[in-house]
Amino acid sequence: MSGTGNDFVFIDETINPGLKIERDLVSKLCNRKNGIGADGVVTLIDSVKYDFIMNYYNADGSTGSLCANGARCAILFASKSGRLKNSTAKFLSNDEEFSGEILTDGNVKFNLNPPKKIKYNFKVKAADQLIKANFVDTGSPHVVIKIDEPENNFNFFNSLDNLPVDSIGREIRYLPEFAPSGTNVNFVKIIDGAIKIRSYERGVEAETLSCGTGSVAAAIITYVTDGLRPPIKIITKENENLFVNFDIENQKVKNVSLTGAAKIVFSGEIDLFN
Repeated sequence: MSGTGNDFVFIDETINPGLKIERDLVSKLCNRKNGIGADGVVTLIDSVKYDFIMNYYNADGSTGSLCANGARCAILFASKSGRLKNSTAKFLSNDEEFSGEILTDGNVKFNLNPPKKIKYNFKVKAADQLIKANFVDTGSPHVVIKIDEPENNFNFFNSLDNLPVDSIGREIRYLPEFAPSGTNVNFVKIIDGAIKIRSYERGVEAETLSCGTGSVAAAIITYVTDGLRPPIKIITKENENLFVNFDIENQKVKNVSLTGAAKIVFSGEIDLFN
């Protein structure tokens, strides 16, 4: 499945009883040369209390992060597999309750919980300079960097398109101030009231074509730093659009949602014993 270019191997645990999702298996499935190839693995299993339970694994097999694009795909998968009674979904991921819905235009909306931590205007050292940055934990930790910030000397890359996201993102991801779990890193530029974004994702350890929780983080930061008003349009590396909406009540972010396309790319079987 693909959520605006963020791709996942989906496994229905209900029809694959006894399957053990271990780190080596996830790495094998996500390998783009010798496996199926994906940014991560998502499994769904039936639940008495919820429409389903979603488990997410990064490409390296690590767990514990919220994946918003994966959740949007999971809502569509749940609908296609007959788990939803209507267009809305209520499910569990990382022992947290979430909801979402399939909209009439076919896009999928995922409702996130409020951010756990926000930090503005601090410096990180990377690319041989001090870079002005911001941070939001939207279920996954995200550094957000505006490349046209006057204090940030990114001019020699000419544009966001030319930025070496993998190398700078990896350097920031492993900085000691984000230890032990590290952070995701998002580079953004505001263009005509929308946010163009490129994201380095931990667990994938590379740039991805789209990052849902990173898009939400970027929208929240630019609301404060640049006065953008929700719903905020996000233009992904894949040149697809995501929309982030939220409310501000008593200076707190609430009712956060991420909306965009999700699709099944293909379905099939893989022999795990060869």
